[in-house]
Amino acid sequence: MPTVSFSLEKPPPAGSRRERILAAAARLMAERGYHGVSINDIGRAAGVSGPALYKHFPSKQAILGELLIGISERLLAEGTRRAAAAPSPDGTPSPDGTPSPDGTPSPDGTPSPDGTLDALVRWHVSFALDSPELIRIHDRDLTSMNPADARTVRRLQRGYVELWVAQLRARSPELAEGTARAAVHATFGLLNSTPYSAVTMSRPQLADLLHRLGLAALLAAGARRPAPGPAATR
Repeated sequence: MPTVSFSLEKPPPAGSRRERILAAAARLMAERGYHGVSINDIGRAAGVSGPALYKHFPSKQAILGELLIGISERLLAEGTRRAAAAPSPDGTPSPDGTPSPDGTPSPDGTPSPDGTLDALVRWHVSFALDSPELIRIHDRDLTSMNPADARTVRRLQRGYVELWVAQLRARSPELAEGTARAAVHATFGLLNSTPYSAVTMSRPQLADLLHRLGLAALLAAGARRPAPGPAATR
């Protein structure tokens, strides 16, 4: 099934009928759930008649598939791009214009794991703040996808998780693979909780908070616990 492009460099044409349908579907499914929305509801919200909608999507399930495959593709593609273009730790700005963390550059000049993890967390924070509807739909309606589309989403998500796991283990080689993977999933849970939070902070304040919390959660996985003192061993 063809999927919508979420390239940040080449956004889809503004106001295209297909994009209006997807935006309306995302809004309604996030509010009511997949089973609480009909194809006619989506058409009305998008200002598209039934026959015109079916020219773009054969079914409501196809719309759900495109939404969740599209965002999974976007996460992996943009995460991979930002990891490759992560700043060196000398203060060079990151792709979103924020300062890079301190650290030691890799001998071959490639981004350090610290810089790459910082870039990945910033990217996921941006996604979580920009796409709360898709997070809600994924959490609630993944099981409503057709099996082939669900397998595609899981494959893409595994690739995204492993991108993070590789960088976390590069930073902390002592971490077992399973521990690193658990830390990454826990960090996603923290960042993806934003659609469910009643937050009164400004977006920049919330982005900064989530960035600091996300990095702290990741890096805590590699922190060595101090040896227990005498009182703890009694």
